Amino acid sequence: QVQLVESGGGSVEAGGSLRLSCAASGVTARRYCMAWFRQAPGKEREGVAGIDSAGSTSYDGPVKGRFTISKDNATNTVYLQMNSLKPEDTAIYYCAADADRLLYCSGGHCEPPAEYEYDYWGQGTQVTVSS
Repeated sequence: QVQLVESGGGSVEAGGSLRLSCAASGVTARRYCMAWFRQAPGKEREGVAGIDSAGSTSYDGPVKGRFTISKDNATNTVYLQMNSLKPEDTAIYYCAADADRLLYCSGGHCEPPAEYEYDYWGQGTQVTVSS
């Protein structure tokens, strides 16, 4: 059974940084994708960044150059380093996982994660950025 536990959320001023962690267990497939999504109040959940078992990464446009997704295979942990945070980054951030596939990439570009692609979800962690 796949379990995902997020941590690292909190409150920060605009321009600050946070690092989110997602501890994953039960992901046994050789090929898999992990991703971060976020949902702001009154808005739909949106994909932020993804990473697959081959090491490919993808980012949604508004976070490119500010957020970095990475993984530690030894501890089965996925990280989201968030720099230059803006008030519009305020949201609940969710970790998600999907097995038996890689990110959809073509010509050096990988598509940002889409909610319907992911079967397993964490409970979320709140990130609040004040102006």
